[in-house]
Amino acid sequence: MLSDNTKSYLHLHLIVFIWGFTAILGALITLEAMPLVWFRMLFAVFFILIYIKWKKIPIKVPKKVILKFLVAGLIIALHWFTFFRAIKVSNVSITLACLSTGAFFTSIIEPIFFKKKMVWYEIFFGLIVVFGLTIIFNVAGKYVEGIALALTSAFLSASFAVINSKCVQQYDATVISFYELSGGVLFFSVFLLFVGSFNADFFKLSLEDFIYLMILSSVCTAYAFIASTAVMKFLSPYTVMLTINLEPIYGIILAVLWFKDKEQMSPEFYIGAVIILITVIINGIIKSRAKAT
Repeated sequence: MLSDNTKSYLHLHLIVFIWGFTAILGALITLEAMPLVWFRMLFAVFFILIYIKWKKIPIKVPKKVILKFLVAGLIIALHWFTFFRAIKVSNVSITLACLSTGAFFTSIIEPIFFKKKMVWYEIFFGLIVVFGLTIIFNVAGKYVEGIALALTSAFLSASFAVINSKCVQQYDATVISFYELSGGVLFFSVFLLFVGSFNADFFKLSLEDFIYLMILSSVCTAYAFIASTAVMKFLSPYTVMLTINLEPIYGIILAVLWFKDKEQMSPEFYIGAVIILITVIINGIIKSRAKAT
């Protein structure tokens, strides 16, 4: 019989594979990053609300907690915005390779957030990650905007994982997901109203984009978001972020198979990406063993 930790770990791998496909959908959808994320969150909230009504899950939480959820929702919304924007201005491979630095950012943020000491090998591994990024930048310098956006997305993802790790210990994953995604919709709606982007053209969706958005919001968001939040009850923030770093492997393979020549990068790019991934994995193994002793 598998333990809760093992089940959660295997479940997380399935979720990460789904997230790898998210990048493919982001490239296929013709919308710009802002409306793409807004529709994704709006539809996902709708699906989650149906699930809440079906399961009769109580959603009442203290007002202070709701505020925390809304702020976390803004962080994940900005993560998705920078993620999809990076794909639009570069490609899936570059975005996912840079996104793998999320575990490195977590190793910095987690000690600060939980008031722990940062260990020497994390600084050393951080320098190796920077070296890997330098290689990628040297061979993909024309995608500097995409690289910068992807690194920002990685930082936001790491911040969200650390913040959410405290929330999931006290509240139901579905309730957390509902409020956080609602928060993302709220903040982005205010911004879109402020800049005057809510017009007839904004709501015009092609049938193809609508179908892709339905898959993105239901399977890749509502299901994956609730499930990933739930597994955080049994796994540490670093383990979650470490496993999420397999997303570039799944995503890059899918991208090459799906888009072929458009996603073919130079050998140096893949060397840089492998350096980052191996460094992150070794860092996670050492950290896990240190916690076990």
